[in-house]
Order: sequence, then C-alpha cells, then structure tokens
Amino acid sequence: MFSLDSMVNFYETFGYIAVFGMLILCGLGVPVPEDISIIAGGVITGLGYGNVHVMFFVSLTGVLIGDSTVYWIGRYFGTQIFNKKIGQKLLNSSWYDKIVKSFEKNGKMVLFAARFMPGLRAPIYLTAGITKFTGYTKFILIDGFAAIISVPLWTYLGHYSASNIPLLLEWVKKTKIGIAIILIVLILLYIAGKIFRKKIVEKEIVMEADPE
Repeated sequence: MFSLDSMVNFYETFGYIAVFGMLILCGLGVPVPEDISIIAGGVITGLGYGNVHVMFFVSLTGVLIGDSTVYWIGRYFGTQIFNKKIGQKLLNSSWYDKIVKSFEKNGKMVLFAARFMPGLRAPIYLTAGITKFTGYTKFILIDGFAAIISVPLWTYLGHYSASNIPLLLEWVKKTKIGIAIILIVLILLYIAGKIFRKKIVEKEIVMEADPE
C-alpha cells in the first residue's frame, strides 16, 4: 500500500511537513514503514525538492518526537493503557510480558535494537514507559544513538540514489540484511559480555569467601 513511489509523490507535494508528520505517526504505531518514509524524504531532496541536510534534521526530529510520545503515553497511563483503545492497538498483554522479560535479561540493548525492529518498536517503547524501566533521559539517549545510525543512513541513501529507484531498492534490501547481521552480532556480544562479567563476579565472591 505504501510504496516508495507513492511516498515520494506525497512528499514532493507537501515537503518537509509531510515527512515530519508521517514519521511522528510511524512512531505512534501507524502501519507505515518508517525506513521507506525516511528514504522517500531523501529521494525528494535528490530530485531537487529540498535540502538533504535539512531533511536529515527534520527526519531525526520527527523520529525522536514520535518515539518520545509513545514512551510518555506509557509513563502517563501505566498498566491502565490496556483499558484504552490506543493501548490495545499498540500493545497486547502477551507481548507486554515478553518485552518485560527481555528487559530483565538484556536491558538497554533491547531499547537500542528496537529502532531496527519494525512492528516491535512502538510496543517496546510503550512498555519502557509503562514499566519505567529507564528514565526519559536515558531512554532518549539510547534511542537517539540508534536514530543517529539509522536516519542519516536512509536519508542520504535516498538522496544519492534518487535518479535510479530500482538500484535504490536493491541497496535498501542489501542494507537491511547488513543491519540485521550487525545487530545480531552486537546482541550476541552484549550477551557474551554479560555472561563473562557474571562469571568474573562469581569468581571474586568465591575468592573472598575462601581466600586460601
């Protein structure tokens, strides 16, 4: 339904405001592919309908506001969100339980990875707000760090490939695969680091209990 061509045509007409508004809606869980929205914003700058650097700033701001809004909805309503229509659309109780468990196991890595997980991003950020797993400052730092990676990647890829959409789509596919591989490696390294630190702590406790 929301193809790259249709998004480009829409953005050509309404410019930065359309990109900004659409990305806020993406953050709120509206079923529009966020990466396609950002890429389309980059494409129209490559076609002469705006400045790519301004588009990057607009896209980044829209992404962070959308994510922050979901987080604060969770903070404000808490578990009462499940009695609200918006909560029922964004998150069901079974996913909530799974996300809470993932927070307990892998903590902040889950928040970082969420930016690269369409469909799970809004539920994870909403859960972070509901559980108050982390304060807003730490939340926005983690989310912002992830966004600084993803937003310029899609914006400038769209800009520099605007004249060849078929090639752009091929690059997008390859880039997504690359991101998925890197993300898996990072998660595995994070988990391995936690296990290693846990063993070190256990060893120190044993040594303190039995110094000889």
